[in-house]
Amino acid sequence: MRIGIDARFFGPRGKGLGRYTQKLIESLQEIDNQNDYVIFLRRENFNEFQPQNPRFKKVLADYRWYSVAEQIFLPFVIYRQKIDLMHFPHFNVPVLYFKPFVVTIHDLILRHFATRRASTLGSVKYWFKNLAYRAVFRLAISRAKKIITVSQYVRNDIIKCFKIKPEKIVMTHEGVPQKNSKFKKATPPLFPSAKAYQNSKVILEKYGINKLYLLYVGNAYPHKNLERLLGAFKILVEDFKKDIQLVLAGEEDYFYRRLESCNILILRSMGILHGEQYGRVIFTGFVPDEELAGFYKNASAYVFPSLCEGFGLPSLEAMSQGVPVVSSGATCLPEILGEAAVYFDPLNPRDMAEKINQVLADENLRRGLISKGFEQIKKYSWRKMGEETLNIYSNVNI
Repeated sequence: MRIGIDARFFGPRGKGLGRYTQKLIESLQEIDNQNDYVIFLRRENFNEFQPQNPRFKKVLADYRWYSVAEQIFLPFVIYRQKIDLMHFPHFNVPVLYFKPFVVTIHDLILRHFATRRASTLGSVKYWFKNLAYRAVFRLAISRAKKIITVSQYVRNDIIKCFKIKPEKIVMTHEGVPQKNSKFKKATPPLFPSAKAYQNSKVILEKYGINKLYLLYVGNAYPHKNLERLLGAFKILVEDFKKDIQLVLAGEEDYFYRRLESCNILILRSMGILHGEQYGRVIFTGFVPDEELAGFYKNASAYVFPSLCEGFGLPSLEAMSQGVPVVSSGATCLPEILGEAAVYFDPLNPRDMAEKINQVLADENLRRGLISKGFEQIKKYSWRKMGEETLNIYSNVNI
């Protein structure tokens, strides 16, 4: 077959979708010498992908995600490549594309959290764009030959919400960093050792990190629940007297700027709007992978407060670096993280703070979580995901 992959999200700046798309393509290059692949990229990430397999080639498709141009012009770029089967790793399938395709649905966050607060648009524009999103989503799942999901939770959610036949939906878990990736597997530390901390000290100081810290990696969309995390952090500092920092690693955008404003209000309520205390909450902006590994490795705990996830990859990345995870108990997270995390009620900042404090204070609990984390990540492999996805391609009736 001649298989196309919409890789306009390719790379770390594409966040979770970018990581998924990148790792899928890298895995397919390693395992498939039978099919030909055309990888469609935007100008901004065109040079990030350099084919390592002669059966892979890249084509420029410089159309912004969720745009009118994507819907009108992208299909014709794909048609010119004479693709037998197309893979769209996100629901934004062009309505004018009528040839066989598979689509990956990572979550139904758009359905469950379709609120004005999650958009920068005015009321009227938001209403029309949300209507268009829903129409595109429904067309994608109805016309797809197969729907790929990344957790059983999302698979069940799609079946429940859209009455899709179960046999049309296939689950393939995402993976975690392997030994040949930019993330190097850590030995399980209790707290970051002086040596490990010293090795990363220059990087950490660059971002203003100068003491033990909690880490969150990802975007600041409303469903990520970071405002309640700030509330929990306030409780940790005031009630539990923790001398720690909170590091929020994610590319600066409208939602992070709004969160920073919320942070100022919280700091004002704590009476620490100046001096050393002002640096307790660190907004790093975008962190490249080679630095992000050090962020994970030296964190005292990884905190994941999300209200809704399809997979929750950063928590597994943290586990791969020997970091204990304290997580929301919502949606797919208990399924993916198993017994390797301590769970809290994401709607209750005090419960969040208490569980974080428990992990920081109990050395035996920390050791157990770290050990269980190393076992848990063995369940997930990017190569296995690639093999399962290739099997889906091979069994699609085109």
